[in-house]
Amino acid sequence: MAPSASGNRVTADEPRSIETSHEDMIHDAQLDFHGKRLATCSSDRTIKVFDVVDGVAGSQRATLRGHEGPVWQVAWAHPKFGAILASCSYDGKVLIWKDNSAAGGAQSGGYGAQGYGQSAEAGGWTQIKEHKLHDGSVNSIAWAPQELGAVLACASSDGFVSVATFKDDGTWAVHKVNAHPSGCNAVSWAPATQPGSLISAQQPGQQRPGEAPSDNEQQHVRRFATAGGDSLVKIWEWKADLSQYVQIETLEGHTDWVRDVAFAPNIGLPRTYLASASQDRTVVIWTQDGPSSPWIRTPLNPGSAAAASGGAAADGADATAGGKDATAKFPDTVWRLSWSVSGNVLAVSCGDGKVSLWKENLKGKWECVSEMDS
Repeated sequence: MAPSASGNRVTADEPRSIETSHEDMIHDAQLDFHGKRLATCSSDRTIKVFDVVDGVAGSQRATLRGHEGPVWQVAWAHPKFGAILASCSYDGKVLIWKDNSAAGGAQSGGYGAQGYGQSAEAGGWTQIKEHKLHDGSVNSIAWAPQELGAVLACASSDGFVSVATFKDDGTWAVHKVNAHPSGCNAVSWAPATQPGSLISAQQPGQQRPGEAPSDNEQQHVRRFATAGGDSLVKIWEWKADLSQYVQIETLEGHTDWVRDVAFAPNIGLPRTYLASASQDRTVVIWTQDGPSSPWIRTPLNPGSAAAASGGAAADGADATAGGKDATAKFPDTVWRLSWSVSGNVLAVSCGDGKVSLWKENLKGKWECVSEMDS
């Protein structure tokens, strides 16, 4: 994906289809950190892992079986922890898988425990952990930034979010928060560093006279956002003095279930960006200039998506980018959101089968810069 000669327009390679051999609907597909492997999951209760060569998914490496219901999401851990994949399902379980055949000397951290067994079709993959602390479907999982360690957040229909911290001795510590009593649909970790901290942070040995050396661990922020059936987005932060996660913000901007929420990576960005997608067919970009600043709500205008693709504006919305109709809706429920690695392009997946790419222009308006069929 790259800018075109026009400056604002973003072009993308032609989408390529792959045969997964799944026997039912596919719910998620995730590339690993290096983009060398693709994991998919399905209502057929399986997870499949493919090798990716030159940007194209090739041979199937493994089929992972262990769930007893539809598998909603998969998530790759940072490679510093080894070749680790997490999965969550309608069966209420979160499974942790490890590829024992993966090359490299990455540390496995708390994943050294003996596996639950493997089959020939799983290749070198082994199920090494089973997390079952929820009374309902586990709808979403997210690994924390690698600076925080091997930490996995799990959002469930029982309303709780569990945060599992894996330790070097193979054990784990779990903290649970009652996030959304009507059910929690999604969870997303904030970057571990505040916007601008990479520029302002002191280098080792550069502290002022009389100042103690800075503790990088103390500078890291442990925050995550949740999306619920109560139409709310909530933000939670770890409070060391209380030894628990505490709700610090409630963002009200939707009128129906919030289906997904996603923090943007903040590499070089001047502020914090958080996107939310809802059953009400809207997407909202939330921005915060500083830790104590208010959150600013900016709905996307899908009319500009129609303009980008040469179609008609949805629901009579202004077809110009950043048009006046702030309540314009997408054609269908918006299910998933995903930020680019640099955090400046947002992909929006809609129930009508289209994926649109959005970018903030120099005037602070969000424009649809590309649209494609999924």
